Amino acid sequence: MINRLKRAEIEQSQTWDLDSLFSNDDNWQHAYDEFSKQLPKLDAYEGQVTESAKTLLEVLTYQEKLQQQIVPIQSYAHLKSAADGTDPKNQELSGKTSRVHSRMLRAFAFIEYEIAQLSKDELEQYFNEEPVLREYERFITMCQTNKNHLLSKETEHALATLSETWQAPYTIYKQSKAADLNFSSFTDSKGNEYPLSQALFEDKYELSSDPSIRRNAFARFSEGLRNYNHTFASTFATEVNRQVQESQLRGYSSVLDMLLDDQEVDQDTYHRQINTIYEQLSPHMQRFAKLKKRILGLDEMTFADLKAPLDPNYNPEMSFDEAMDVIKDALQVMGSDYVSMIEKSHEERWVDQADNIGKQTGAFCMSPYGYHPYILLTWTNMMRGTFILAHELGHAGHFYHAYQNQRIGTSRPSKYMIEAPSTMNELLLADHLLKQADSNEMKRFVILSLLGTYYHNFVTHLLEAHFQREVYLLAEENVILTTSKLNELKRETLKGFWGNSVTLNDGAELTWMRQPHYYMGLYPYTYSAGLTASTYASQRILEEGQPAVDRWLDMINAGGSKPPLELLQMAGVDMSSSAPISEAVAHVGSLISELERSFD
Repeated sequence: MINRLKRAEIEQSQTWDLDSLFSNDDNWQHAYDEFSKQLPKLDAYEGQVTESAKTLLEVLTYQEKLQQQIVPIQSYAHLKSAADGTDPKNQELSGKTSRVHSRMLRAFAFIEYEIAQLSKDELEQYFNEEPVLREYERFITMCQTNKNHLLSKETEHALATLSETWQAPYTIYKQSKAADLNFSSFTDSKGNEYPLSQALFEDKYELSSDPSIRRNAFARFSEGLRNYNHTFASTFATEVNRQVQESQLRGYSSVLDMLLDDQEVDQDTYHRQINTIYEQLSPHMQRFAKLKKRILGLDEMTFADLKAPLDPNYNPEMSFDEAMDVIKDALQVMGSDYVSMIEKSHEERWVDQADNIGKQTGAFCMSPYGYHPYILLTWTNMMRGTFILAHELGHAGHFYHAYQNQRIGTSRPSKYMIEAPSTMNELLLADHLLKQADSNEMKRFVILSLLGTYYHNFVTHLLEAHFQREVYLLAEENVILTTSKLNELKRETLKGFWGNSVTLNDGAELTWMRQPHYYMGLYPYTYSAGLTASTYASQRILEEGQPAVDRWLDMINAGGSKPPLELLQMAGVDMSSSAPISEAVAHVGSLISELERSFD
């Protein structure tokens, strides 16, 4: 069996530099201790938050100070753990951070409660007495909005005290996946042996042109997942039931309402996004699957073949440095400040690109307020990875600029639109590469890469959202979420979308085990919402030029200062109807039609 490298064996150039947060664990511990000493000082304000405008301003100012102080503490611990979840020291940092974060939420619990009790007249008077309070108006307004769902002061305090325990399902899932879940090596049809990890499977093997590599890797990968099927099912069911119970305690009509309330989105918007894509995109993707089967000469199109390269002999490689240069060129339209940020990310090692034991799978961008962003991914020297890197740099650019224009309390928008700036980068990258393409093979590769972006957001995550919705609906009907029930729901979701165009391998139903998004509220569907918005806006950028770019940058700079639909309106995107969704789906259909013509 071929062994993967340990974190200590990785070259420094392939890892991120955490020195801007803390140069070592000792410095982190010092900051942690100092923060722990500062927290109790907030207790003196309990019962007095709204005593006067001056006191309210003092409380909000001190709360903001604490929020900023914990940012590097949380970020450093999370990034260390993400880089190597098997390291006991990193596990300890993560545990300590969860504990102090729980203490902070407990300390903050009374603030929201007391602000919610203020009348509109009292608030207006306070704004007149202390005009600076207007800078905290969005937070204050949200406290007022949530008033009807607050419990008693004592109960809110108790729930805040239990926040660390409530996070246990996600903590268990992450730890099990990073430190315990292992996969045996597999062989191809020629007997060659390959090491297997989730990163290697998702970033390389399932994209292989060799059917035996794709299918054998999938079988062995599913075998590894199945070993934890019951553990992950119990963990997920616990999280879902906790949320259902909380929604009932808080007087919401459904758990969906509670989770969407946090996103500032209603159920109509939520269901419209899922239903429109699930129904309208399905015929296009079934056509795409049949095209792949025909062109690749497969005996059958299986679930394990869905990401097979349609041009198996054309899969260009690209180094990380080359990818950075291409992305910078593609995003020149966004302006010099935006491109300068990308240059810094490369020069200052914001990106962790290694593959090592214990590293979190997938890709993410963490943007600590007051510091530069950090990106985690696994670079496999394939050109397709350029789109992933551009995506995460989109998140980085979003918050890098929002943080320069917003206070910490209004810096982050709702999850509903969080994926719009990231997917915008991918769309602009595709347009740039198509214009630079010097062969039909490269043009086809770019179209296929762009379809990969839509597949990720409109298929993978959209099907997760469809499955997740069914899970919540059953949970509210008191259906027991067993392992077999979860697997059944996932298989039904896949079958309903792919129909007879795809044979579902044994193990396809386990794909719900692969993503952490189910522990982040209703996150999966937001991927499609973000790409819907960026598809619409990117077309306007290509048509209008600078005016459309300016609208988009204004939205980015606005951070979370407005509800998500209003922010998107700033960029010229109206998500209050299904029109932008249908337009985006039709665009995907046109890309597939172009591919079909290229093979005729």
